[in-house]
Amino acid sequence: MSVETTKETRSFQTEARQLLDLMIHSLYSNKDVFLRELISNASDAADKLRFEALSDEALYEGDGELAIHVDYDEKARTVTVRDNGIGMSREEIIENLGTIAKSGTRQFLEALTGDQARDSELIGQFGVGFYASFMVADRITVTSRRAGLARTQGVRWESSGEGEFTVESVEVPKRGTRVVLHLREGEDQDAYLDAARLRAIVHRYSDHISFPVKMFKQGEGEKGEETVNTATAIWTRSKQDISDQEYNEFYKHIAHDFEDPLAHLHSRVEGNLEYTSLLYIPARAPFDLWDRNVRRGVNLYVRRVFIMDDAEQLMPPYLRFVRGVIDSADLPLNVSREILQQNRQIDAMRAGSVKKVLDLLTRLANDEPEKFALFWREFGKVFKEGLIDDPKNKEAIAELLRFASTHGGDDAPSVSLADYVGRMNEGQELIYYITADRYDTAVNSPHLEIFRDKGIEVLLLTDEIDEWAVNHLQDYQGKHLRSVSKGELDESITGKPPEESKEGEEREHNELLEAFEKALGERVKSVRLTNRLTTSPACLVADEHELGGHLERLLRAAGQDVASSQPILEINPEHILIQRFAAEADEQRRSDWASILFDQALLSEGGRVSDPAGFVRRLNEMFLALAGEGGAATGAAPSAGGTPAGATASGATGGKKARRQSPRKPAT
Repeated sequence: MSVETTKETRSFQTEARQLLDLMIHSLYSNKDVFLRELISNASDAADKLRFEALSDEALYEGDGELAIHVDYDEKARTVTVRDNGIGMSREEIIENLGTIAKSGTRQFLEALTGDQARDSELIGQFGVGFYASFMVADRITVTSRRAGLARTQGVRWESSGEGEFTVESVEVPKRGTRVVLHLREGEDQDAYLDAARLRAIVHRYSDHISFPVKMFKQGEGEKGEETVNTATAIWTRSKQDISDQEYNEFYKHIAHDFEDPLAHLHSRVEGNLEYTSLLYIPARAPFDLWDRNVRRGVNLYVRRVFIMDDAEQLMPPYLRFVRGVIDSADLPLNVSREILQQNRQIDAMRAGSVKKVLDLLTRLANDEPEKFALFWREFGKVFKEGLIDDPKNKEAIAELLRFASTHGGDDAPSVSLADYVGRMNEGQELIYYITADRYDTAVNSPHLEIFRDKGIEVLLLTDEIDEWAVNHLQDYQGKHLRSVSKGELDESITGKPPEESKEGEEREHNELLEAFEKALGERVKSVRLTNRLTTSPACLVADEHELGGHLERLLRAAGQDVASSQPILEINPEHILIQRFAAEADEQRRSDWASILFDQALLSEGGRVSDPAGFVRRLNEMFLALAGEGGAATGAAPSAGGTPAGATASGATGGKKARRQSPRKPAT
C-alpha cells in the first residue's frame, strides 16, 4: 500500500526557536550530553511501550526484545541513535519536537543574561533534552512510527534548527524511532565519529540504562553488535557497588538535568511490604516548581517494569521537587492511577518515602549546613507548604524551617525556630514574627520599635506562603507564635497589663483620640494610644483574630474577593507630629494631618494609599504650611520633626524618649 505524500513545513514555537538558537551557539560547554539525552529519550520510549503492552501485547509486533542502538558513519558524518520503543505518530512528533511544553519556558528565557557561563547553567537547569543535539549537528532527521499504527503511517521530521521543520508521511516497516544527526564541520564534532569516544560516553552517562545499548563490535571484519552498558536497573544493585558518579548520572537521566543532584537516598524495605526507592534532591529548582499542578517527580516501577511517571500519590505536593524511582515488589503490573488513589500499600510507601526525605534533609541541616542552605534557597518556599499539606509531619517540618530575623542583620533565611527559642529572653513566652512583602519593609517596620528597645528577636517572614504557614504551625515547643502587628502587646513586652498601662493615659488623651476618629471616620475601626512605638508617630494594627493588611493584599492579588477591614490606628502621643496635630485649630488642616498620618502608616507596612494624588497634595500643603511658619509651630525642636525629612511615618523623632534612640540595629 503506497504512502500518501503529505509533506509540510512548519515553524517552531517562539520559545523553541530561542532555545534552538542557544543550542546552535553552543552555550553549554559539555557537548557529550547530547548522546545521553538521546539515549534517555530512547529508554523512556522503551519503558512506555513495555507499560502499554501490559494491556495490549500486540504492540510488540512480534519483537519483544527492547534495545537501543548507537552507530556512526564517518563518510556521511552522521551519528544515529535508534530504538524499538513506543515510537511517535505524526501529531506526537509535531508536539514533542516542535514545541517546548514547559510552563516555565518564558521565565527561563527572561532569566537569560547574555553571560555565556551563567546562561549555560540556566540551560542545564531547564533541561532541553532533544534540542541539545543541535550543539553538534547542523541538521537532524527523525523517522518514527508508533506501535500499533500501520507501516504506511510512519513520519519523518527534519530541521536545521533555524526556525522551521518539515514533516512528511513515510513508510516505516518497524515501530520505534531513529534519530540521525548530521554533524557540523569542525574538530569538536569529528571526535564523535569515533567508536571509542561514543562507547566512553555511553559508559559514563548511560551505563545505568536498564535496556541494552548496543554498538557494532570493534575490530577488522567485525559486523555483529554487542551491549556496551551494564543494562541493569541501578536501584536493584547494592549501594556499596554504586559510585557517586553512577548515582549522579542516573539522576541526570531521570531528571533530564545537566547538574549533579544536591543529595540522594537509596533504600530497600523488606517484610510485609517490599519496595526499593532511589530518591534525589536536585541542586536547583525548575522554573515551573511554583505551579502545584505541574508534577514530574517520582516514577513508579513494579518489579522493574515502568508503570508511570510523576506518580503524585507517591510524594505530597510540598515535596514535588523530589526526583527518583520507587519500585514495588507487591503491586499488580496493571495498576492504574485510580487504583493508586485508594491503595494501602501506596499509602505506606508514600509515608515511608516522605519520612526518609525528611530524615535526609535533617541530616543535611545538622551535618552539611552549607548544602542545606542551598536547598532552602531553592526549595524553602515550596517546603513550607508542608505545614498545610502534611500535618502528621508538622513537627519534623517545623524543625527544618528557616527565616530571616532581626538577630541576623541581613535577609539570609538562616534562623531556625530552635535557634530563636534558644535566644529567647528570660520570661519570654511567645515567638514573635512580622509578615511583609519584602525584607526591607519588614525590617524597617515601626511595629518592631519596642522589640528593639527590649532586645527581643523578631522573625521576618516575607514569602507569600508565610501567612498561611504560620497559621497552621501556631506553636513550637510549647511557644505560641504571635504577630507583632496584631492585637495588644502582652505584659512581657510592656511591663504592665495592657489595660493598666493605657487606662490612665487614654483618659488624659481622650480628646486627641476622639479628634483622630472624627477625622478618619470609617477608615479606622478605632484609634488608641500605642504601646509598641518609640520613634514613629503612628502604625496600623489588626485585631488578633482578624486578617492583617498584608494577608488582605495577598488574597486580592490572588483574585479573592476580600472585604476591606478597618484597621486600628495606634498613635504615639510623645511624637512631635501627633503633638502638632493636637495643636492644630483649623478643622480642615487637622483632617489633612490625620489622613497623612494614616496613609504614612499604611505605606510603612507595604500597603497602597487609596488616593495617591490626594496624599501628595496634602503632604505638600503641610510642607508649605510648616515652611511658612518657620518651624515656630513645632516647638523647640524643628530639626526633630518640623522639617520635611521629619514628616515621614518611621523617620520622624518624638519626645524625650524618642530623641534618645540610636539608629536601628538588629536585636541581639
